[in-house]
Amino acid sequence: MAQAPSDARTEPAGVWAYLPALAALAAAVWFSGFIGPVAGGATPEIVLPWAPNFGVEFAFRLDGLSLAFALLITGIGAICLLYSATYFRTDRRLGGLLVTLSLFAVSMLGLVTADDAVTLFMFWEGTTITSFLLVGYDHEKAKARAAALQALLVTGFGGLALLAGLLYMGSMAGTYRLSEMNAAGDLFRASDAYPWIFALVMLGCFTKSAQWPFQFWLPGAMAAPTPVSAYLHSATMVKAGVYLIARLDPSLGGTGLWIWTLTPIGAVTMLLASIWALRQTDMKMMLAYTTVMALGTITMMLGTSTDYGAAAAMTFIIVHALYKATLFLSVGMIEKGAGTREYPLLGGLWGAMPLTGAIIALAALSMAGMVPFFGFIGKEMIYKAAEATPVGQLGVTTAALVSNALMIACAGLVALRPFFGGARRSPKDNPADPSWGLWLGPSVLAVLCLAFGLAPGAAEYGLVGPMTRAVTGGPMPIDLALWHGVNLALLLSLATFALGFLLYATADRIRDALARAEPILPRTETWYDAALGGLRDLAASVTGRIQDGVMTTYLQRSFLAFGLLIWFALFVGRDLVWPSSSGSLDVIEWAIIVIVVASVFVVLLTSSRLTAIAALGGIGAGIALIFVLFGAIDVAMTQLFVEILIVIFLAIAMVRLPPTGVIPFRAGNAVVAGILGSGVAFTAIAVLGTDLDRYMTSYFEARSAPDAFGRNIVNVILVDFRGFDTLGEIGVVVLAGVAAIAALRAGRKAVK
Repeated sequence: MAQAPSDARTEPAGVWAYLPALAALAAAVWFSGFIGPVAGGATPEIVLPWAPNFGVEFAFRLDGLSLAFALLITGIGAICLLYSATYFRTDRRLGGLLVTLSLFAVSMLGLVTADDAVTLFMFWEGTTITSFLLVGYDHEKAKARAAALQALLVTGFGGLALLAGLLYMGSMAGTYRLSEMNAAGDLFRASDAYPWIFALVMLGCFTKSAQWPFQFWLPGAMAAPTPVSAYLHSATMVKAGVYLIARLDPSLGGTGLWIWTLTPIGAVTMLLASIWALRQTDMKMMLAYTTVMALGTITMMLGTSTDYGAAAAMTFIIVHALYKATLFLSVGMIEKGAGTREYPLLGGLWGAMPLTGAIIALAALSMAGMVPFFGFIGKEMIYKAAEATPVGQLGVTTAALVSNALMIACAGLVALRPFFGGARRSPKDNPADPSWGLWLGPSVLAVLCLAFGLAPGAAEYGLVGPMTRAVTGGPMPIDLALWHGVNLALLLSLATFALGFLLYATADRIRDALARAEPILPRTETWYDAALGGLRDLAASVTGRIQDGVMTTYLQRSFLAFGLLIWFALFVGRDLVWPSSSGSLDVIEWAIIVIVVASVFVVLLTSSRLTAIAALGGIGAGIALIFVLFGAIDVAMTQLFVEILIVIFLAIAMVRLPPTGVIPFRAGNAVVAGILGSGVAFTAIAVLGTDLDRYMTSYFEARSAPDAFGRNIVNVILVDFRGFDTLGEIGVVVLAGVAAIAALRAGRKAVK
């Protein structure tokens, strides 16, 4: 009897698997209640204190842009969570997948509603981490692990750049509130630091939204399961970058740098991605490249810095989210029913899977920009924005026309090839439509693709209009409608249809030609592979040099680094001030000095490790006596106990370990000891030469009794004010003790 796979369970998941979908649906219903007020100009917000001394708050704000994204995140999230609960109902990892998807949804919601730059970045990195886990869901596969790592490194690198840019903006504006930063846009644009701020912020946005030359990570992330791809890489996460571009348009947009960076990069991204989409035979991979194309289109439109460009970008965000999530989920339905996503292997599925075919047809028609679908309106808006572009009008129009025509060809390959033509023998002998948990959500989205086309006023009132107003500060430059008369946009649409049909008719020849040319074409990800390989080589070289397996080498280099760091701090810090001394030393103080100095000489001159260890105890005892003289009895007791235990433990260890002979003198160790010891000594002098800051002392004196109900301030500090630190220190001591016992036992066995 065959053994069940490790990721399978014997029974399908219970009702609990549908609870995350219900929670997301409830959130979508709650957010929909704000459509009317936000459309009327309201901007509800919630502000909670976080780090008031640094001007950082948990500030959340709903305007048209954030509300539209919140509805996409929760609405499409509910559909993808329902789809996941059904698709993976017999997978033992379903619970972890649903939790991670839910955490991702929360991170995206926090990102799009945050009105504080630091809060936004925290949720931004939340999407990076959760998407890494989701892309690597099939972690037993090397391809999934590599794709997850690539997505993490590229977007994580961009996130660090984004943080630097946001902090720079906050320091200049005197606030981290994004709404207040946008009001100070002239300050940023007039600053000499504007190019640096722009570069840092755009680096974060471009990596997140897969703009050239970072676009390669998104198709690679298709190693993720189908519902994850539908949610993260079509409707939500990859749009975080274009969301932030739109959000910061009032503060950073409108300059020549903005226009001549975003417009050409968006155009290059959309052209490369749309051409390469036609190369794919895996429908999921084809949709991934068309997602990159859509993100390039949105970036190009926002780069024009016009009201028409902003309106076109906002319209296309909604258009793309609806049809792309539908198509991703529908391709998963084809794979579930027919056993493959390769369209050359499929054909004649309409009779066996009519419901799946109808859903894909609606979404593909919107993707192709056909009348009367919402995609047609989105395409018309792009052409109107291209017509109003202040610079590079011909290039923008050409890029849009070619890319849209290629989208028609891709839509035909996804919607027609698998369902019509001669029937082919698919991997599954009896393909069929899936259960309701898979088709319900995509059917809703597919119907919306048509409904918003037939009633564009509803989409404009509740979504696109408020989104545009949030970006430009003004109303829609033109109403959304299927018919605006005979104009340039309509003529460009007709040209797009003609070119698109021609490309679909020759798609196989184009695909084969691209496949033949692929080995000799330059790869954009070459720089990533080279950087990753160089980093690995550097790490291996450094590791080989500094980790030779000898403990004394590690200690020597650690002490040297610590000593150099101390001396660096002394040189770059304030000038050293020798503390004033009053009076002479008494007999007890001289006796302590003699004990410490004599112990030091014994340590340096003895040839016995056991004698050296005992002499070290003498140094510790002398220091304990100093604490006694200054009234720190508890610290002195701690010091004395530690020294006694160290001497005892090390002495026991030396007895149990094999003899090692005479201690040799090593000049290098002496130099390192001199650097570190003198650095600590001069640091102590520098501290003693400064005025004592009694802020913390006064605070603990005043708060120990009323807050912690203790009169021994040291105990209160250790147990109450920094109890977690103390707990951590105790844990370190326990771990060190366990490690020492294990090492001694292993050494004793080796001697035997």
